[in-house]
Amino acid sequence: MRSDDVKKGMGRAPHRSLLKALGLTDKEMEGPFIGIANSYTNMVPGHLHLDKLSEYAARGVARKGGTAFEFNTIAICDGLAMGHGGMNYSLPSREVIADSIELVVQAHRFDGVVFIASCDKVVPGMLMAAARLDIPSIFITGGAMLAGSWRGVKVDLISVFEALGQLREGRLTLEELKELEDHACPTCGSCSGMFTANTMACLTEAMGMSLPYCGTTPAVDSMKLRIAEESGERIIGLLEEEVKPSDIMTMEAFENAIIVDLALGGSTNTTLHLPAIANELGLILDLSIFDELSRRIPHICNMSPSGPYHIEDLHRAGGIPAVMKELSGHLHLDLPTASGKPVKDILKEAAILDREVIRPTSNPVHREGGIAFLKGNLAPDGAVVKTAGLSPKAMRFTGEAKVFDSEEDAVEAIFSGEINRGDAVIIRYEGPKGGPGMKEMLSPTSALVGMGLGEEVALITDGRFSGGSRGLCIGHVSPEAAAGGPIAVIRDGDMVEVDVPGRKLSFNVDDGELKKRLKGWTPRPLKVEKGYLKRYASQVSSASHGAVLELG
Repeated sequence: MRSDDVKKGMGRAPHRSLLKALGLTDKEMEGPFIGIANSYTNMVPGHLHLDKLSEYAARGVARKGGTAFEFNTIAICDGLAMGHGGMNYSLPSREVIADSIELVVQAHRFDGVVFIASCDKVVPGMLMAAARLDIPSIFITGGAMLAGSWRGVKVDLISVFEALGQLREGRLTLEELKELEDHACPTCGSCSGMFTANTMACLTEAMGMSLPYCGTTPAVDSMKLRIAEESGERIIGLLEEEVKPSDIMTMEAFENAIIVDLALGGSTNTTLHLPAIANELGLILDLSIFDELSRRIPHICNMSPSGPYHIEDLHRAGGIPAVMKELSGHLHLDLPTASGKPVKDILKEAAILDREVIRPTSNPVHREGGIAFLKGNLAPDGAVVKTAGLSPKAMRFTGEAKVFDSEEDAVEAIFSGEINRGDAVIIRYEGPKGGPGMKEMLSPTSALVGMGLGEEVALITDGRFSGGSRGLCIGHVSPEAAAGGPIAVIRDGDMVEVDVPGRKLSFNVDDGELKKRLKGWTPRPLKVEKGYLKRYASQVSSASHGAVLELG
């Protein structure tokens, strides 16, 4: 056992004395040492209950003869960071989370790790750490909050963001906004739709890194406590069986995750996170895989923000095992999972309990999956768009560019009434380097939807979009403006063409004019002069490569 490095032999008497200061007995030092990596904080709704999950996981570890040690990592709430300078720090926190867990686990020589995670960057950051460490690991994702109810309608956080546009248009009063604010987020847990946090929780289960039904069990459901305790027990089994993350998170497992993602209509942020996790395993997950699969995997779950259903509905309908059962003809079924059962055995026990929530592949919400990968002279290395919820009329768009060099400038223009139907709003210098940190753009997308312009305006950025965004939102444009990509030289009045079925994103300049503009472009100085973001901007790769840090 790795933990023997700190507890075995005469030379480790000082180490044992420190462990006894924690209250450990000699018997407890005999078993495997299991780290419980927890992102609990009382500052983020998705994490408010994770201390309780840790308690139950530790019980499971002890029941099987292990000794559990809890430690924490950071957690940033994208909702609280949204729409201001705080959002620059969200994506970069993913790397800090992975690094911080690596440091503790390697320094203290844990034999295995139970990861307890919730929210957008924490789940992928912990998966990156698990892949990097490659010692027996299991995940407990914290679960979604329940949907709110306001005036007889199900609501969630995105309802409040979109209400700001409705307020501006005079379709909502301040009193109604206050009522909605009070009812939209009624419990702890990650925001209740198929946004990034819940997408990543579902994909963690689809890859086999958490127990069945963990991805969709609501935060407030006691089933989550039982899953936590069973996960604590199961980490000892993984240790005894010598099963590591690299045995579970194979290329085939990533393909399963992408297939489930496309069927759910999940967040486009998965095109950043899954390649970053694969990178830690030495695997190259090219974005073309998303597009190739999207052309043949149907979108079968009409989830919020584009549809009426929330995570609690998906759980009631059978959860991720039921979704995978419906998709079984497309999946790799012989893969191992952290549960000890192969995928096919989990699916044998699954049942699809609501055909409105989990549609048959023969009668999908959309014939193709929920994400498309676009290329063209505006995005030579690609861009992504969430197609789930787009109407047929929004699949092709031609409009005049209105160019902004920051999210804040674009939002001001939207609320000032400067954006009209048919405009192509370009937001640049918000990419991984340019932001720095690749801000999510939920504020402008929600404002446009609330104002009734969600499918009448294209919003195109080298930044990214929240999993809660909807409408014609094209993000991750690569190369980004700060790297001298063509988005840096598009001008007001240029005509922009979006062709989702044809996978094209272009603007109407010929090659000669484009070369002339790019030759005249000069790099801008970084927006930050000190601190973590300066270091991050100097090392981060393109969004087309997962925005991972490049060292050396």
